[in-house]
Amino acid sequence: MVGGYVGKVLRVNLSNEKITTEDLNMEWAKKYIGGRGLATKYYMEIVKDANIDPLDEKNALIFATGPLTGTPAPSASRYMVVTKGFLNGAIAGSNSGGFFGPELKFAGFDMIIIEGKAKSPKYIYIKDGKAELRDAKHLWGKDTHETTEMLKKELNDEKVEVACIGPAGENLVRYSAVINDKHRAAGRTGVGAVMGSKKLKAIAVRGTGKITIAKKDEFTNVLKDKLKKIKENPVTSQGLPSYGTAVLVNIINSQGLYPTKNFQFGQWEHANELSGESMSEKYLIKNKACFACPIACGRVTRLDDLDSEGPEYESLWTMSADLNVKDFQKVIEANYYCDKYGIDTISFGGTLAAAMELYEKGYINKKELDGLDLTWGNADTLVKATELVAFRKGFGNKLAEGSYRLAESYGHPELSMSAKKQELPAYDPRGAYGHALEYATSNRGGCHVRGYMISPEILGIPEKLDPLKVEGKGAYTKMFQDLTAVIDSSGLCLFTSFALGADDYRELLNVVTGLNYTTEEMMLAGERIWNLERLYDLRAGFTGKDDTLPPRMLKEPMPDGPNKGSVVPLDRLLKDYYAARGWTPDGKPTEEKLKSLQL
Repeated sequence: MVGGYVGKVLRVNLSNEKITTEDLNMEWAKKYIGGRGLATKYYMEIVKDANIDPLDEKNALIFATGPLTGTPAPSASRYMVVTKGFLNGAIAGSNSGGFFGPELKFAGFDMIIIEGKAKSPKYIYIKDGKAELRDAKHLWGKDTHETTEMLKKELNDEKVEVACIGPAGENLVRYSAVINDKHRAAGRTGVGAVMGSKKLKAIAVRGTGKITIAKKDEFTNVLKDKLKKIKENPVTSQGLPSYGTAVLVNIINSQGLYPTKNFQFGQWEHANELSGESMSEKYLIKNKACFACPIACGRVTRLDDLDSEGPEYESLWTMSADLNVKDFQKVIEANYYCDKYGIDTISFGGTLAAAMELYEKGYINKKELDGLDLTWGNADTLVKATELVAFRKGFGNKLAEGSYRLAESYGHPELSMSAKKQELPAYDPRGAYGHALEYATSNRGGCHVRGYMISPEILGIPEKLDPLKVEGKGAYTKMFQDLTAVIDSSGLCLFTSFALGADDYRELLNVVTGLNYTTEEMMLAGERIWNLERLYDLRAGFTGKDDTLPPRMLKEPMPDGPNKGSVVPLDRLLKDYYAARGWTPDGKPTEEKLKSLQL
């Protein structure tokens, strides 16, 4: 008996309104685990043309859970949205937590494959193994909060879980998100715009089913052991529960890689005033956990007239230090509106930062801004820009294209702090070379959660590495990337990796599924997933030349702080990395490597 998987895939064709159910391909499931890996395999089998326009109705959009999603395994809340990213044309795998993923499993499906394009707005309603398409004209134009509340009322069930898009997805903002639980986001790569192009407003799910555990007796002891490790780890038992992800603000700032004013500097003098500690002291109401989560890093915050969640570390940074905005309340407000409109906060703040530097250097004319003030630190502009972007109003129409296209339109693409056209998160790579390598090689573009090298380089987990050392970083980054592919595919939260290692994930997968992976076989699955994504990007026109960073990281020495004078020695890092991956010197998987991975 195989546990964990429900064993069913829901296929919805919006063009002809045909809904079918099929068995999950268990041969693929064993090789790609689930979630990110399995959805990518399905996607590449369905959409053969890697050069397809992401908004073409022939493009597919896949919502996928992992075999651990919805089980009592620690932080087993995650689901993935996989498609071709609208922001940059790379393979998109956007991850979210909350309660939507588990509910989809309880409703009887591991995965939803969405094809075609509806003639008018629709939503999908799934309940205990059955699905139907319903009219969503009355929901079109509503924000994610309104949409969620309206569907719960319409379906007369408060326990219905909703994943939806807001105005940003409807208006095809290149970095629009899919939002569930009002504040959980499959945020990056523009998956919301792909959903919007299909005229699919929401997916509402309700299930009462149970997930089979293959080895129930063993599972109890394994679970107890993993929860013990999470409880004993200082990051997962103290740092994240006490201050949320924003616990990193002061840590990263003190280490000199807290990007400030569009990555011009590596430290910000106001960091402590807008940190996790400050948020907990002034605005925190309570912690909030995703499904089955023992960490509870979520923040429920309150302003005078506004109850919200977050901001998370990345969102807090991109709307404060990256813009030099010192008003914490405005940052919380802007984060709230990003959730309501369905906007990826990292790309939003990164694009606004690029605009502010373009304006500072005189490349943007004040006359074209319709009164929008792009001077550094303008908190009112931060909040106003959320609406302008979501509805593509005025200068917001240009901001909605992302920082690369914005900066390129003014003749200065070098002022976009992005990799493969996706905005970089909250760590300046000049202060952590392994993380620089992760940014440059990430299959979905600039990303920190596809191999979080900050963990060993800055936090010392599982061991402390010299952040400015080149040797060995290729193999270490590869290992982290492969393990992250496993975690994303299993349905667990990446934050568990602060306390758990590869053997722990193998034990959890084995007792739940009964598939009996060795640790080597499991890590090989992670490597297989990474190489499959790489193959997609190569077919989509990316090459090793795209494994790069903004010129600022490569040519402008860090001007201040502990990493003063540092630039990223990317050529040396890539040589080390490609060799560790068994790829050619120009970044292509060799025939021998593909054969060993059964690709």
